[in-house]
Amino acid sequence: MPRRNRSSGEEPPPLRVAGGPRLETRRGRQWNVQPISAAQALKAYVCPGCGLGIAEGVPHLVVWRADGVLGDTADLEARRHWHAHCWRIA
Repeated sequence: MPRRNRSSGEEPPPLRVAGGPRLETRRGRQWNVQPISAAQALKAYVCPGCGLGIAEGVPHLVVWRADGVLGDTADLEARRHWHAHCWRIA
């Protein structure tokens, strides 16, 4: 089957893997938000939104800055695990 050509200058839309990180803007800052399924939640964490624990096996979100001035490595190291509800109302 022949390849379909795109018109010049047209970029394909970015591919998103289901459940992959998404970019969100909150209070003028950009954040990477990665959903974590119950099967992926292998450790317990403390939610910075409410201060309560996120137990093993509980689906939640991992959030880190997308526009930090210290670079991607520092932003990723400063990531936090949030309850989905707490992140929505933050």
